[in-house]
Amino acid sequence: MTRKERTLRGDGRAALTWNGGLRFEARAGEFAVPMDSTGDAGNSPTVLLLEAVAGCMAIDVVDILNKGRQELRAMRIQISGDRMPDPPRYFTDIHMTFDIEGKVADAKAERAVQLSMDKYCSVFHTLRPDLVFTYEIAIADD
Repeated sequence: MTRKERTLRGDGRAALTWNGGLRFEARAGEFAVPMDSTGDAGNSPTVLLLEAVAGCMAIDVVDILNKGRQELRAMRIQISGDRMPDPPRYFTDIHMTFDIEGKVADAKAERAVQLSMDKYCSVFHTLRPDLVFTYEIAIADD
């Protein structure tokens, strides 16, 4: 693949503009995301990374459950991570909780999360291979 071909692919491009201090605005296409090291004017890059992992896996899980004809009504994901105390302060552990509402079989939800982790979520696969990743799934059907 030539440099020009890589540049033309739209799924891997963004631009950052410095807004003073340790604040930036990230822009990909028409969407802007504020970024702030202190967390005052936007999330920090590490929090954005957690959000990206959760978002990527959420999209996969919803898509897989829908294709599996599960009656998903709602889903909420909580994600947290522990980082090394010294630079480069990468994530050593990440934990996710999937709170699912609807007529969703436990085995189908488990399979959807596993497929996302093992095969589909490109953000997850971008993380360090020594990352400890854990998750739990809670399903409510009222």
